[in-house]
Amino acid sequence: MALSQLAPLPTILPDGPSEEPFTPVQWNTLMALMDAVIPSIQRGSAGEQKGAHLALVDAEYNNSVRALQKSIKDAPDAESFDKYLNEKASDCPQFQDLLKRALGQDAPEQSRKGLAFILSTLNTRVGSLMLTGYSTPIHEQPIRIREAILDSWRLSYMPFLNVIYKSMTSIGKSLWLRTSPTYRQLCGIPRAPDQYKPGPSFEFDFLQFGPGSEPEVIETDVVIVGSGCGGAVCAKNLAEAGNRVLVVDKSHHFGPEQFPLSEKVALNHVIEAGGVLVSDDGSVSVAAGSVWGGGGTINWSASLQTQNFVRKEWAQDKGLKFFETAEYQSCLDRVCHRMGVSADHIRHNHGNQVLLEGARKLGYHAKAVPQNTGGNEHYCGHCCLGCGSNEKQGPVVSWLPDAAKAGAKFVEGFRVDRVLFDKSNSTKAIGVEGVWTSRNSNGGVDGPISERTVRKVIVKAKKVIISSGTLWSPIILMNSGLKNWHIGRNLYLHPVNFVAAVFKEEVKPWEGGILTTVCTSFENLDGRGHGAKIEATAMLPSMFLVYMNWVNGLTWKTNALKIRNMNGYISIARDRDTGRIYPDPNSGTPRIQYSPSAFDRASCMEGLVALAKMTYVSGATEIHPFIQGLQPFLRDVGDSSLETPAADEPDPGVTDPRFGAWLAELQRIGNKPPTAAYSSAHQMGTNRMSAREKDGVVDPKGKVWGTEGLYVSDASVFPSASGVNPMITNMAISDWISRNIAKELRGGGSAMESRL
Repeated sequence: MALSQLAPLPTILPDGPSEEPFTPVQWNTLMALMDAVIPSIQRGSAGEQKGAHLALVDAEYNNSVRALQKSIKDAPDAESFDKYLNEKASDCPQFQDLLKRALGQDAPEQSRKGLAFILSTLNTRVGSLMLTGYSTPIHEQPIRIREAILDSWRLSYMPFLNVIYKSMTSIGKSLWLRTSPTYRQLCGIPRAPDQYKPGPSFEFDFLQFGPGSEPEVIETDVVIVGSGCGGAVCAKNLAEAGNRVLVVDKSHHFGPEQFPLSEKVALNHVIEAGGVLVSDDGSVSVAAGSVWGGGGTINWSASLQTQNFVRKEWAQDKGLKFFETAEYQSCLDRVCHRMGVSADHIRHNHGNQVLLEGARKLGYHAKAVPQNTGGNEHYCGHCCLGCGSNEKQGPVVSWLPDAAKAGAKFVEGFRVDRVLFDKSNSTKAIGVEGVWTSRNSNGGVDGPISERTVRKVIVKAKKVIISSGTLWSPIILMNSGLKNWHIGRNLYLHPVNFVAAVFKEEVKPWEGGILTTVCTSFENLDGRGHGAKIEATAMLPSMFLVYMNWVNGLTWKTNALKIRNMNGYISIARDRDTGRIYPDPNSGTPRIQYSPSAFDRASCMEGLVALAKMTYVSGATEIHPFIQGLQPFLRDVGDSSLETPAADEPDPGVTDPRFGAWLAELQRIGNKPPTAAYSSAHQMGTNRMSAREKDGVVDPKGKVWGTEGLYVSDASVFPSASGVNPMITNMAISDWISRNIAKELRGGGSAMESRL
């Protein structure tokens, strides 16, 4: 068992019966760990020795209250604060139910068995002594000892203990932020954006199949596997060119009246693997869209075109001349025009204003990021859980309805396993094969498979386009028997590090566009287009605070209360060095082999230091890089740097010695995993485009080398990292690929009938 497999947060089903993944003894040990991550904290000493709660003497309690009041205005009153601190993970039935599901039927079997072994070991005297330094089982220890044990795992020289620490604290924080009965209410976080109103809905007519032992067979001109940014553009172009088009996706459609989903259930329904995939070594969490419309349904509207230095690299260094042509620019402009991309209508929220103003004060370059919101202001911070207003012109709002109006057909819940090839011509793709699963009797997508129709489906087609994304497209090609060495390799992730900045005033970071500004001063540190961009990030609790440092329950709980006064930022690297995707040997799902290289970590660090300076000059009272072992920078409210200096006393700004010493400590500790939290929302390159067959997977028009009729059209064909949010680049390349396919189809094909 690779212990790094414990790090992912597996799929979470909000409905249906729970499995019991562990024995009662193992479960008690697991809940003891969860109660250490999210402990009950009370004043007084009663119960502490039995581990019922963490008891604070009056001085400790008063210090926590004073620190919170000093940090933010309108801190919770004593009664609300007490109720919040008193809550622990095991008190919440929903927390326990989600935990059973997370580590039960949806967790990889190896991970579940590995965790069960560790939990059993912790219940033996010898095992407990080896793993904790105490012979007493951990569930019998007071909370303070459990916290100390967890922190010792963080600091351990043994990597598998680092992984256990990360897994337990991440799962505890994530599930509690989704299920706490007090947290969201105390922080004032709304279920949906203020003044929310569902937008107009397009009614997709999905094909349905009855039960049967024989495969259902469908015939079409073009089958597109994936409904995301690449597949949707292809569908529109090819349908409007007069072809029969069928778009299939393993995920399901949600109407605007259902969006945004709640944090408790959203991750299972809109993001791959229940919210977070993690690289094999546990260093990077990877979030990828898994819903009808793909990443375009849950992205943050950022619509940046491919930059000149990237286009030059792809054209000149990679030999793909198209990327420097006027035609490629026409593709970029065409997809932006369809979605009404503009920066003219933006109203920046507090977090993005800080980025703009902080950059100005330091002489950095920052600008507005165009949005694909059809000219609407779109002041919404919940789009990462689905856009209910339908102002965001993603695939489900624009491209797929256009395709439907031109006659395209659709299938949801259809996981394609492999491409089919002609028996008489093994290089000619003639369709795809997979398994379709119906919705349940209530029209939902949960519940036992035994209560839903499951049917093998074969789609016969003249052209096959794989648009399943960087994670799944290479898996489908591998399953299809293709032996190209490059399939799955050349994985780029745009790894990010995080910074949280706390301000005295209330900022409500969940309001307003998520990512409307970018600082580009550090994007080209090596002269070859590698460096870091600085952007704001999504501020819904379970999508941000889960990465915030955990040292003990009291500190983390108190810091989590500051979200109302907090902005979050990312230093996002255009990575030079790569990883790969390969199938899990048991489940067949994508596994990720990737760790941020020293070169790419250095890019992120440059961005982190710049972010700290930008938030400092903008008046942040606390600066929290998500770097383990680094104390946050705490600025006294009475700090002279927050006051207007006397005429004869120059403001030291970022040259303040205390701040400078803290920055030096940040750089000394560094951001090498597992010290730093890394995440990725951009995946690219695992079927890269190449000018020569020996250098990649697809040719300059997207056709898989060595095949006929088989194409890939998504971000996996990027020759290297795009350096910007990949949506527009993906769509422009897909516009080019699909228009060329349409030309081929107009030219006619072989009259010979393909044979399965």
